Amino acid sequence: MSTDSILIIENQYFGCVNWINDLFQFSHVKIEQCEYYPKMSFRNRMVLAGANGLVQLSVPLQDGRNQKKPLKEVRINAQEGWQKNHWRTIFSCYGKAPFFEYYQPWLENFYRKDFVFLWDMNLHILEWLQKMLSLTAELNFTEQYEKAYAEPFIDHRNKWLPNNFQKAADQIIYPQVFEQKIGFQKNLSVLDLLMCEGPMAKSIIKG
Repeated sequence: MSTDSILIIENQYFGCVNWINDLFQFSHVKIEQCEYYPKMSFRNRMVLAGANGLVQLSVPLQDGRNQKKPLKEVRINAQEGWQKNHWRTIFSCYGKAPFFEYYQPWLENFYRKDFVFLWDMNLHILEWLQKMLSLTAELNFTEQYEKAYAEPFIDHRNKWLPNNFQKAADQIIYPQVFEQKIGFQKNLSVLDLLMCEGPMAKSIIKG
């Protein structure tokens, strides 16, 4: 864990495993909150592993993905009933996972909530992940948007995107539910790791 550098990183919707791993590598982390919403990112989507391969889930947004507004003003489209679909998919993918019942109560309650803003929902998820993974990094938030950062800041914003997330050089490997059928799938949503390894997830991420 770096004690001098400060990580700058975006918040994600049940972030991918390597994104979580980045949070463990630094003592001080700043979550980007001042950016304009960028399309095609994990801010409103995650990838799981199902019986037939990868499953992508997206949180629908008002005005679609072409948002031209600050991230904190982006609203979730509550009319589409996406919560039921996401929960049904998670159940289908992980209902037989070793630790599904351990996380089921919180997740069921989460998918009954009606969040208005994407930022607020992702922050709620991050706070839960902090507790589940005993994340010790000091988390703060950016005060203004900066296109680039100099030392001591390390900029990992948009390091992991839907079009490159499985190109990670560092693989965090663990047994997966459908591994024998579809092979090991790296850098999925942290939900995959939690469902498969439960409280051991932290030690697996830290190596």
